[in-house]
Amino acid sequence: MSNPFYRINHQIQAKQVRLLREDGTQIGIVSKEEALSQASKDQLDAVEIAPNADPPVVKLIDYKKFLYQIAKREQAAKAAAKKVDLKEIRLTPFMAENDLQVKLDRGKEFLTEGHKLRVTVRFVGRQLGHKEFGPQMMARAVSALSDISQIDQDGKWIGRQFTATLSPVKK
Repeated sequence: MSNPFYRINHQIQAKQVRLLREDGTQIGIVSKEEALSQASKDQLDAVEIAPNADPPVVKLIDYKKFLYQIAKREQAAKAAAKKVDLKEIRLTPFMAENDLQVKLDRGKEFLTEGHKLRVTVRFVGRQLGHKEFGPQMMARAVSALSDISQIDQDGKWIGRQFTATLSPVKK
């Protein structure tokens, strides 16, 4: 259970240590045995928090509570981080105007929420004989979304698909 960055109680290797209380106030430079006896008297753990200092710094803390606080801080930082997902809308080269508008409206929603957007024009069957319609459809889609987005990656062929990536414009 012990964290490799912290040495606890018997793992401390130095003979002399700088001892700190739980609130951070300094007790002074004491022997390792005295630090361990102080920890057992206060029913706390002696945790080496700065092993490279001269002498090493040891703090009297409740180690399980300390690990819990670190986990809570990491969890809060993770929750505060903004998650940007890559969303995708799929188009076909010969889709009806209304269907195209529905897909583009959905793409606008993704971009306004702050997500990146991949626009894909998929070709199947006989459509592959008319690959020139891929860039045309992509140009229509990109121009419709140009007021709220910028192009990250221009359109390119990946197998039977013509794809481009857009990201929202920073306000």
